[in-house]
Amino acid sequence: MQNILQLLEVIKPELTFSASRSSGPGGQNVNKVNSRITLSWKVSESALPAEVKEVILKKLQSRITADGELQITVQESRSQLQNKEATIQKLQELLTKAFIPRKVRKPTKPGKAAKQARLQSKKQHSEKKKWRQKPE
Repeated sequence: MQNILQLLEVIKPELTFSASRSSGPGGQNVNKVNSRITLSWKVSESALPAEVKEVILKKLQSRITADGELQITVQESRSQLQNKEATIQKLQELLTKAFIPRKVRKPTKPGKAAKQARLQSKKQHSEKKKWRQKPE
């Protein structure tokens, strides 16, 4: 967790925020206030070490655009400041998930009962097919 916070401090100057009009209910204010916040970060041009960038690009590839830009949009609140804080929080969560190592699958073999059940099923299927044949 400490490493992620340090990582955020390094990339904070690289983050760009843009505000736009949010969708949904908002009364008379909705057409005047730009409360939706979009965070943009060019991962490929970041000052991070190459290994860190590689992990981020690999793990978050579905969220990164063709030009290597990670975009996070939040419009949950009517407040621009709260939405900005929420985008930073989402970025922190994404980075935390990206650096959690995947658990290695332990290969297992089918048990004795499972093998017997499979063979029994095959035998029954074979018998059924045999009864469908013409008698000799």
